[in-house]
Amino acid sequence: MRRPLKLTSVLSACGVLLASLTAAAPAEAAEAAAISCGDTDLPVTGPGLPPLVPGSPATVHGRLCLPAGAGPDTVQLLVHGGTYNSAYWDLPYEPARYSYQRDMAAHGYATFAVDQLGAGRSSRPLSLPLSVWAAAESMHEVVGHLRAGRVGGVPFAKVVIVGHSVGSGTVAAEASTYHDVDGVVLTGITHLPALPVLALGAALGLQPAFADEQPAHLGSDPLYFTTKPGARAGLFYAAGDADPGVIAADEATKDQVSVPGMGTVALFGIVLPATWGIAAPVFQVVGEKDVLFCGLLALRDCSDAGVLRAQEAPYYADPSKLSMYVLPGAGHSVALHENAGEYRDATRSWLQNRLGIAPQGYHSIGRN
Repeated sequence: MRRPLKLTSVLSACGVLLASLTAAAPAEAAEAAAISCGDTDLPVTGPGLPPLVPGSPATVHGRLCLPAGAGPDTVQLLVHGGTYNSAYWDLPYEPARYSYQRDMAAHGYATFAVDQLGAGRSSRPLSLPLSVWAAAESMHEVVGHLRAGRVGGVPFAKVVIVGHSVGSGTVAAEASTYHDVDGVVLTGITHLPALPVLALGAALGLQPAFADEQPAHLGSDPLYFTTKPGARAGLFYAAGDADPGVIAADEATKDQVSVPGMGTVALFGIVLPATWGIAAPVFQVVGEKDVLFCGLLALRDCSDAGVLRAQEAPYYADPSKLSMYVLPGAGHSVALHENAGEYRDATRSWLQNRLGIAPQGYHSIGRN
């Protein structure tokens, strides 16, 4: 027979619970205060950029996230892929688990995530001249702004440029053309994609942005495209390693991409690889189950980082500078899979061991 609980026991238990909650709140508040994020708009005026209204320069919007303490001397410039914007790096869903920016800041690293021209809160010029070279030129100007202290008032001595998917093509073109960065991270890309899957995905999964139901994509330019509703799950995620909440948030924040931009990335980033001209160390990251770049139809074996590195090395002038990482079980959008923390840890290890960039003001955050 169960004995009734005494009132004193109940009150004691409630007191313990209340004490634990009040103790946790300051810890969470301190943790949030340790990370500072702010938005800024930067002018980009290069001669190779698509024209806007005469006399009105294009602007690139970005978010800077800093760790606690004095300003770090290194920043990661984050460049999203096609049909994404900077929300890829700071998804508004379970940020302690999925935000690349907030996790990096909590571990002592600064990041600046931009909206590429044509996406997010950056200028949206005509799509036709928005090639990979125009995108690369705009990122070159952003690198200059970061080094000059025009972002957050911090003059960064070192810049590591990080790309995803189409953004990796932009990053490769920028690094190989201007030689102005200290390290390069390419994610969601190899040099032999699954062409049948890419073609089928484009045919069945893309549509003109003006035809999309989301108001952010309404417009008259026929060469800006976005994904059809529901297409992102099959194109960008691997079953068994994806949170439905993440996919829903991804769908809600999706953006558009310039068709000429995608086409020139495919031609000059893959067929005629811009990676050949990169002089800085490179960290290449691929999801093991990325249907766009891995598997039988891609002629790439992404099950083993060593094997994949050997296949990719010929596309670099100095293969000794190439490091490879495969995120087990993940699809195309490696930063948004359930085990993305492993990829971020691997990136930090590369930053420390290959580039000698140590974290500042380390602050751990909870992650499942």
